[in-house]
Amino acid sequence: MSSTDETRPFIPLSIAVLTISDTRSLADDKSGAILADRLTAAGHHLAARDIVTDDIEAIRAKVRAWIADPGVDAIVTTGGTGFTGRDVTPEAIEPLFEKRMDGFSIAFHMLSHAKIGASTIQSRATAGVAGATYIFSLPGSPGACKDGWDGILSHQLDYRTKPCNFVEIMPRLDEHLKRGKAKG
Repeated sequence: MSSTDETRPFIPLSIAVLTISDTRSLADDKSGAILADRLTAAGHHLAARDIVTDDIEAIRAKVRAWIADPGVDAIVTTGGTGFTGRDVTPEAIEPLFEKRMDGFSIAFHMLSHAKIGASTIQSRATAGVAGATYIFSLPGSPGACKDGWDGILSHQLDYRTKPCNFVEIMPRLDEHLKRGKAKG
């Protein structure tokens, strides 16, 4: 079980939130608002927030731009992880991953199963790393965003979480590259 080491400093990250939806606007985007509110309440910086339609190229273009931005440490998307014809978030984002984070999906489904039972199988939540940027794709429901943030991301994006967390390995994410975004 993880714990918080209060003797370690909190290190705020710059996190971008992307809502993927054909029907939402910033005014009625509850899931994006939940993520933005929770990450700023935790002490992180909201680097950007946007909405794109359920379109593979539109999603990829926005995520690629944020990956290339040295001011973005992590991206959290919401929406488009289901099985309908318009749900294309994994198809758009997974090809961008340099490394896939299979444990994220497993952990998300464990949390979700405790709340909604077998219906969790209707989600294709996914995560990975690209260009020294963490990318997490959550379902579009407000409940799923709360569960994903509160149960996983709030801990793994907190340097004080022990025994390990994503913040402490950030400087090493791109050690195989020459540019060193994570060191910047």
